[in-house]
Amino acid sequence: MRAAIVHYWLLNQRGGEKVVNSLCRLLPGADIFTLFCDPETLSPELRTHRITTSFLNPLRRQYRSLLPLMPMALESFDLRGYDLVVSSESGPAKGVITSSNTRHICYCHTPMRYLWDLYPAYRNEWTNSRWKRALMTPLSNYLRLWDYASAARVDRFVANSRNVQTRIWKTYRRESEVIHPPVDVDSFYWKPAEDYFLAVSELVPYKQIDSLVRSFSATGRKLKIAGAGPEYRKLRAMAGRNVEFLGRVSDVELRELYARCRAFLMPGEEDFGMTPVEALASGKPVIALARGGALETVPGFGGVFYDDAAGLADAIARLELIEHTIRPAELQSWARQFSEEEFLRRMGALLELEPEDRRRSPGVLAAKNFGESAQ
Repeated sequence: MRAAIVHYWLLNQRGGEKVVNSLCRLLPGADIFTLFCDPETLSPELRTHRITTSFLNPLRRQYRSLLPLMPMALESFDLRGYDLVVSSESGPAKGVITSSNTRHICYCHTPMRYLWDLYPAYRNEWTNSRWKRALMTPLSNYLRLWDYASAARVDRFVANSRNVQTRIWKTYRRESEVIHPPVDVDSFYWKPAEDYFLAVSELVPYKQIDSLVRSFSATGRKLKIAGAGPEYRKLRAMAGRNVEFLGRVSDVELRELYARCRAFLMPGEEDFGMTPVEALASGKPVIALARGGALETVPGFGGVFYDDAAGLADAIARLELIEHTIRPAELQSWARQFSEEEFLRRMGALLELEPEDRRRSPGVLAAKNFGESAQ
């Protein structure tokens, strides 16, 4: 079987890229197709595969502004001769064109949120320029039509959480199976807590890191933030001295930060959210907004939820009351259900069963029944 993996872009090592690493282990001979690739960010696993980039790759530094051209770039990939295509979707990836006898499985991290769930916020709150706002309206309309139409090119959807499963149905009216993404839970460890709380996040508006900065600057508690992004200057300007920005950190540094923190903070709604699972694998409790993937990954005995930014300070106070009851080993045991081994087992079983499933698909059954009725 000749297989291809399509991922939106390989410009860093975040959750989507960790899924691609695991897919490469599952499909060791697969070729990789991606819109943009920065060779310096590739993992050792990815370096063993042949990678094909789109004609947009020379402009990868401006990739955020190239969204209107991405459909054409995806459709330019030549996927003839592949028996299996697995697309990894969050930015556009599933819109590739495959042969009629190619199976196309889409592992969906989420339908593109800046076109669907978060579109009103992007257009009306997070875009300051009037001309950008005016241009965004017709372009987003065109991209939504393309995104919905390209969902019909997928034979089977896999959602990374029940949260995303709901979005897939709402956006594309397609059924999906939930397989949680892989987390390297056994590489994390616990150490006695030092006096700081931790957030690990890209610094972009929808992550709502600003709510953490305001709350901690007001209370004086120590907060460390690992991550970078376009919101850095704004957040740094509003932060008190007790809030420390660490920028991007290495995997070794990140594990040590998790191990020694008092608790992990997730103030935004995540599709699934690998970072709270990493914190739990480190034996640390989680304080999270009561929405999205956190409701699936954070157990009641290992976390505290709050409903909006105004409730953050109360949530921290509630955690401090139960902090002495937290049992790190229980949290680490809970996190093991999200291991890479579990992902490989379930995803591997799905790919092996797919030929039988396809023979039972509505389109094939309809053709079969039509042929029988015509005789």
